[in-house]
Amino acid sequence: MIFSNPLLWAFLALGLSVGYFVRNLIATRRARRIEETIRKRISDAKVQAQGIISDAQQQSIKLLEDVKKEEKETKEKLEKTEERLHSREESLEKQLVTVGEREERLSAEREKVSQERDELKEVKEKTVTELEKIASLSKEEAKEKIFEEVKEAYKTDLTETIQHMEHDRKDEIEKKASDIITGALMRYSRSHVSDVTTTVFTLPSEDLKGKIIGREGRNIKALERATGVDIIVDETPETVILSSFDPLRREIAKISLERLVTDGRIQPARIEETVEEVKQDLIKRMQDIGEEASMEVGVVGFPKEILQLIGRLHFRTSYGQNVLTHSIEMAHIAGMIARELGSNIDVAKKGALVHDIGKAISHEVEGTHVDLGMKILTKYGVDESVINAMRSHHEDYPFASPESFIVTAADILSAGRPGARRDSVEQYLKRLRDLEGIASNFKGVKQAYALSAGREIRIFVVPEQIDDFGALQMAKDIASKVQHELKYPGEIKVNVIRETRAVEYAR
Repeated sequence: MIFSNPLLWAFLALGLSVGYFVRNLIATRRARRIEETIRKRISDAKVQAQGIISDAQQQSIKLLEDVKKEEKETKEKLEKTEERLHSREESLEKQLVTVGEREERLSAEREKVSQERDELKEVKEKTVTELEKIASLSKEEAKEKIFEEVKEAYKTDLTETIQHMEHDRKDEIEKKASDIITGALMRYSRSHVSDVTTTVFTLPSEDLKGKIIGREGRNIKALERATGVDIIVDETPETVILSSFDPLRREIAKISLERLVTDGRIQPARIEETVEEVKQDLIKRMQDIGEEASMEVGVVGFPKEILQLIGRLHFRTSYGQNVLTHSIEMAHIAGMIARELGSNIDVAKKGALVHDIGKAISHEVEGTHVDLGMKILTKYGVDESVINAMRSHHEDYPFASPESFIVTAADILSAGRPGARRDSVEQYLKRLRDLEGIASNFKGVKQAYALSAGREIRIFVVPEQIDDFGALQMAKDIASKVQHELKYPGEIKVNVIRETRAVEYAR
């Protein structure tokens, strides 16, 4: 009955329709919510995906940069490694070349050694054969024969080796000698004043010129005769010039004039006495000069006679150079050289100091100054080593010791110094000495003096041996000999003086 009610069916249908509509509406809304949720999720997913993609891109870029940086560093490391490998390869190649060269040299040396060994073996076999043949020889004879054969076999090599050694040794010796000589010259310095042939004597008063000349020139003639000096009195105020090539004569004349002027008694007899006194005083002074020279050099042990002759060298010149000054300089240089070479310093100094001692008497005795010096030193007991050291300085005798070489070297250094010697002056002085020597060699001559710069030779004879006619003949003979043996400008006056004195005492 219920199912037959249309209204019920209508309500039922309406309810079903409403329910269906409501259900569809709910379903639609739910679907929309789901769709929105899905869209939101999709949007969020897209945003998230975009962020992930952005992060991934940044990470990719960073990763790419890191990869590139790492690649660059790796590349640089590889390049450096490659350079080191290349350098090592070149070094190895050079070492290989060096090793190859060494191997070649070693191979050549081996071949050379092998060849020399074969040659030596051959020589040995030959020597053994020879020894077997000459078994009768003594040990020394066999040794000598072997030495000769080996020397002959290697003659060329030995010659070359010796030449190289001599050349190297010569260079070394020359350098050492140069250093020693230079050092000696730099360490020693001494002033030099070249001697002249005149001495200027200053008078306290012009009036004394008349007293020196004397009546008719007696005083000046007596003074010239006693001293052998040319005394020049000219217009120069308060001045007298003493002229002589011999410094000793000028010194005697100067001191004599000083004493005569101080004493005031100027007359012939007093002049002769004064000159003799001065000569005796000068002998003592020469010894003092010799002792001073010996002390300056630093040597002792010379006899007083040798010291006197050394002092006499102060009044001698050689090529314008004072002989004693030259000898002292030589002694210092010789001592320095001997010290450097380890030679005997005392012998070198002594040999240098007395090397020219013969010149102290060479104008009085015949012979070279070297021979005279050797005789003097031998006479007074000077050690033989000193004589050997001095005798070779002109190379007239062989060099007997290292000191003889040193003395010769010192002589050359001292004499060869610029300005030390004057050849023209020495030639002039030699001509005057030769002029006096020619006159002194005539029998009966007591004294002979070259005066007026060599334009006059004044000869004093022994009156008991030479008469007036003999004096005239002697003058001619001396003039002739001078003319033939000497070279000189102008003319030379030969003046032979014969004087007789009679002396008696009243008691």
